[in-house]
Amino acid sequence: MTLAEIFLMSIYYASAVFTVILISLVIIQKSLTTPLPVIKRHKQEKTYLDPNILKNIEFPSIEDEPTVDLSVIVPAYNEEERMPSMLDECLEYLEAKSKAENFTYEIIVVSDGSSDGTVALALKYSKRYTVEKVRVLELVENRGKGGAVRLGMLSARGRNLLFADADGATKFSDLDKLYDALNNINNSWKRDAVVIGSRAHLEQDAIATRSAFRTFLMYGFHFLVWLFAVRSLKDTQCGFKLLTRSAAKKLFTVMHVERWAFDVELLYLVEQLHIPVREVAVTWHEIDGSKLTPFWSWLQMGVDLFLIWFRYTIGAWEIVRTKPHTE
Repeated sequence: MTLAEIFLMSIYYASAVFTVILISLVIIQKSLTTPLPVIKRHKQEKTYLDPNILKNIEFPSIEDEPTVDLSVIVPAYNEEERMPSMLDECLEYLEAKSKAENFTYEIIVVSDGSSDGTVALALKYSKRYTVEKVRVLELVENRGKGGAVRLGMLSARGRNLLFADADGATKFSDLDKLYDALNNINNSWKRDAVVIGSRAHLEQDAIATRSAFRTFLMYGFHFLVWLFAVRSLKDTQCGFKLLTRSAAKKLFTVMHVERWAFDVELLYLVEQLHIPVREVAVTWHEIDGSKLTPFWSWLQMGVDLFLIWFRYTIGAWEIVRTKPHTE
């Protein structure tokens, strides 16, 4: 057998093995997943406590008509130390806005199975500002940031919905910038629109202060996001995103990922569904105490990125397309 024949035979066997592996992966993924997510919610996660009357009250649904202008969803896992400054800044801004304009709001703190004093802390704010303005959704077990944000969104009353990280890394008053961008897209909560905060303009400063290893991980992650999922946006991971009620309902009822890569799936669906989206530079600073471990968390996110692309590509996960709202 000549070298050319050996080479061709090797290619043939390699192709056969690859085909078998690919078919096996497709079969496994389709058998282990459902086209649409099964959103499980414990009975006690359907209510919130009013600390002023010590009574549990049922949360509304994203399916209901909105009754406030803005819902702020704050996912929190063991954030007893970092969350107070964020809530203080958030409430100062929202209270000033509500007094200056005809503006109503609510904050939903979603404790993602916290084992510290996160819930007790949030209830103090709820007692002070009343449950009309601050509510606490306590999850029975840790679901991941995406799972916490999803259940907060599904329990919200707002015409527009913002999710903001509990660490307060983003300057909350930059919400004005997001609102301006949202209004440039449309001015109706019945239409789909998404505006995301972005730290892309800060990337060079971050590189100057990070180790070479973390810089390598950052660029590697950005490449994988571009390769497998989102190509029109630079920063998928900033925890400061504003959605109309229509867009939130359309997206969070069909998303599968509940861990850190949920932002990528969210924006992947935004692109696939052709939902209008804008990226807005925000003021951001690093806050100590991140729950992400640089290597293992990024490795898991890399796996999740591939699975997002693969499962949607083979039809194991379904992209639900609906007709746009018209008025």
